Amino acid sequence: MKTLDKIPTGKIERAGQLVKTGLKVGGNYVAYYGERIVNPSLTREKLNENNAEDIYDGLKNLKGSALKVAQMLSMDKNIMPKAYVDKFSLAQFSVPPLSAPLVRKTFRTWYGKYPEEVFDSFTPDSVNAASIGQVHKATKNGKKLAVKIQYPGVAESISSDLALVKPFATRMFNLRGKDSERYFKEVEHKLLEETDYELELAQGVAIAKSCEKISGIKFPSYYPEWSSKKTITMDWMQGEHLSEFTAHNKSRETGDKLGQALWDFYMYQMHGLREVHADPHPGNFLVDKDSNLVAIDFGCIKKVPEDFYNPYFELANPEIIENSLLFREKLYELEILRSDDTLEEIAYFSDIFQRLMRFFTKPHHEPNFDFSDPEFFDEIAALSEEFANDTKLRRMNGNRGSEHFIYVNRTFFGLYCLLNDLKARVDTQHYKVYLD
Repeated sequence: MKTLDKIPTGKIERAGQLVKTGLKVGGNYVAYYGERIVNPSLTREKLNENNAEDIYDGLKNLKGSALKVAQMLSMDKNIMPKAYVDKFSLAQFSVPPLSAPLVRKTFRTWYGKYPEEVFDSFTPDSVNAASIGQVHKATKNGKKLAVKIQYPGVAESISSDLALVKPFATRMFNLRGKDSERYFKEVEHKLLEETDYELELAQGVAIAKSCEKISGIKFPSYYPEWSSKKTITMDWMQGEHLSEFTAHNKSRETGDKLGQALWDFYMYQMHGLREVHADPHPGNFLVDKDSNLVAIDFGCIKKVPEDFYNPYFELANPEIIENSLLFREKLYELEILRSDDTLEEIAYFSDIFQRLMRFFTKPHHEPNFDFSDPEFFDEIAALSEEFANDTKLRRMNGNRGSEHFIYVNRTFFGLYCLLNDLKARVDTQHYKVYLD
C-alpha cells in the first residue's frame, strides 16, 4: 500500500480536500442521471460504489475525525448501502500508513527520542493503520510489543473537521434547531478523548483489571514507561481480526464461545462498571489460536451516568413498555418527549419508540438468544427503511433523546452486529455471575 509523506493539517488544506471530494461525488450523480435517460432500469448500485470509492479516497489521506466518522457509519449495515459499509469499514485498520521517515520524525516529536533509542528493535513499516493512529511491532527486554503512534495534526483538526461534516449529519439525522449542538459536542468530546493516549492507557489498564475474571477474553498489558500522550506501547497480541475470523469460521461452537465472551464483557461493563467500550468494531478485537477473544483498543470509553442508566434500562422492561403511562414517563426522563411537544408529536413519538423497544430489546428479555436469526436483523432493516422514508418524521423536530444515546445506542447496535457475524447463541443472563 502506498505510504504518506505528509498529512494535511491546516483548516484550508483539509477543507480543500473535502471540496474536491464533493465535486467528484457531484460528477457521479450527473453521470448517473445521464445514463438513466438512456437506461431507465439502471439501479443506484454503481452510483453508490463510485461515491463510496471517491469519498473514502478523499478521507483516507486526511485521516482524523472525518475518517473516524466514516468508520462509525460503516457499523450501520441496515441503513448505509452495502458499498459504503464495505468501503468505510476499511477505515478501522486498512488506510495508507505514514512513510518510515515520517514515522520516525513523528515518534520523536511525541516521545522526545527516536524509536531505535527506546526499543531494542522497531519495525518502520506499520502493521495496522487506522483513522487516528497506526501500529508498529517492536521488542524490548525480550517482550514483543505493539507501538501505536498518533498521526500529526489529528487532535487539532477535530473541531474544524466536524464543522465541515455537520451540514451532512444534520440532514441525515434530521437535527434542527440550536439544541442539536449538544449532540455534536458529545461526538467532539469523545473524539478528543480518543486522541489522548495517556487516557487510553489508563482506561485499558482499569478495564482489563475489572474484566479479567470474565471467561474467554484476554487483554494486553500496557507500558507507561514506553508511552506518552500521543504514543502508546502494549503487548503484541497474536491473532486475527474478528472480521477475518468470521469470514472463514465454520464452527458453531467456537462462534458461541466467542459470542458469549463478547456479550458477558459488554453486559458486565454496562451493569457492573457503568462505563463501556463504545467502539464495538471488528477491528478492535482479535481471535487467538485458542479461540479466545482479545480486546486491543480502549480509546473510546463511554461513562453512563445513573440518571441516564436507570430510565434507559427501565424503558427496556416489558411491563413498562406495555404500560403507556409509565412508558411516556420514561420517555420524558430520557428527553425523547419534550415539554413543548404537541399532542400529535407525543402520540407519534410514543408509538415509534414503543415499537422500537418491543423489538430492539428482545435479546434482553429472553434467557437465550440466537443472533444468527435472520428475522431479527431483517426486522431491524425494515424498521430503519420505514423511518428513513417517513415524511412525517422529517417534518418534526428530530432532536430527540439525551446526548448519551449516541454512544450507548451505537454500542448495543455494534454489539448485535458482531454477534450476528459470529452467528452466536448466547446465555443473556450469564454475565450476572461476574457481578459482585
